[in-house]
Amino acid sequence: MATELLAIKTATTTFDRQALVGIYRQYNAEIFRYAYRMLGDRDLAEDCVSETFSRFLRAARNGRKPIDAVRPYLYRVAHNWITDHFRSQPHQNLSLEHELHADPEANPSSMFSRDVERERVRTALLQLPAEQRQVIELRFLEEWRHQEIAEVLGKSVEATRALQYRALTTLRRLLVEQE
Repeated sequence: MATELLAIKTATTTFDRQALVGIYRQYNAEIFRYAYRMLGDRDLAEDCVSETFSRFLRAARNGRKPIDAVRPYLYRVAHNWITDHFRSQPHQNLSLEHELHADPEANPSSMFSRDVERERVRTALLQLPAEQRQVIELRFLEEWRHQEIAEVLGKSVEATRALQYRALTTLRRLLVEQE
């Protein structure tokens, strides 16, 4: 962790190209997975990652550097980009076809059942308020600790836990209503 902070400090204070490349390599795939899961489109996820790191570089260049919290900063930027995208595109396709990797030996019935279940969960997640959805995504899909989520949201750990509880309660209710 101390080595990572030193690399980040070096990258952002001296604008060291190699250190910035290291930050990109460290967080690129993680931010892409998050964006892809939220957007459901590979090209849009790549655009999101590109814009996220562009904003990071602009912030570093302008002296507004997130030295101690690069990961939460990048997730916040990506989340804001995704939110802006959804606001500009109110009628999003909720299909999860991109997540089905058809196995020729797979049972079509079980594949269909998985597809239906994923669609139900995705639809329910999209009905949650943005912060609740973000807590669920980061906690259960990205497997973040509560402290890390609290940093991204700018809240206390207790507030984050309460937000997670409300999100799970609402998600459970939405899934039951869909049945």
